[in-house]
Amino acid sequence: MLSSSRTTHPGAADTAERIPVAVHAPDPILREGVVSQLRRYPEIGLREDSGPGTVALLVDDVLDEAGLTRLRRLVRSEGARAVLVVRSLREAELLDVIECGVGAIVWRHEATATRLVQAVLAAARGDGDLPADLLGRLITQVGTLHRSAAGRAGGAPASGLTPREVDVLRLVAEGFDTGEIASKLSYSERTVKNVMHGLTTRLHLRNRAHAVAHALREGYI
Repeated sequence: MLSSSRTTHPGAADTAERIPVAVHAPDPILREGVVSQLRRYPEIGLREDSGPGTVALLVDDVLDEAGLTRLRRLVRSEGARAVLVVRSLREAELLDVIECGVGAIVWRHEATATRLVQAVLAAARGDGDLPADLLGRLITQVGTLHRSAAGRAGGAPASGLTPREVDVLRLVAEGFDTGEIASKLSYSERTVKNVMHGLTTRLHLRNRAHAVAHALREGYI
């Protein structure tokens, strides 16, 4: 989903099911502060390096070009899932961040330990977890891009999404999780997961947030 996930508490997961997390920060004091907060949660397994199956938690004030390059490397080359924690994000960076594979973003002023774990769990599942104000900006930005492209191409959206996929993505964009989407569409949860997996694989999309951005860009939702 793309809105806030359910709150997670210490002791909620068996230690055998820990999610590997690597914290990346520009200075050791900031990194150690985040690590010490996450260490209290048994569902988190802290790692020094990112890699396939790892959630890379990147913490910084702002995202510069070097940070965006680092994000792309972590996701595309190293196979990690990324959570970005920043103080602010410029409009020009927003779509780049989503399209490079970041599905979860947390504002620094909201980055409590519980909120960080929530975002990590969402990223590990392949869900999206964006602040409500950021989701609104994403919809506005992609909508503007789509209207511009439609004006040049006669307004016809590109092919590629089935009606079932559009129905699922519309509910994902509204913040519903897999179980809620299944209930609303009278599908099984497995069917919803298969629909999402099928479209992300076929269209080479990195996660749910990227799938929603694609559907918005192409004018489906």
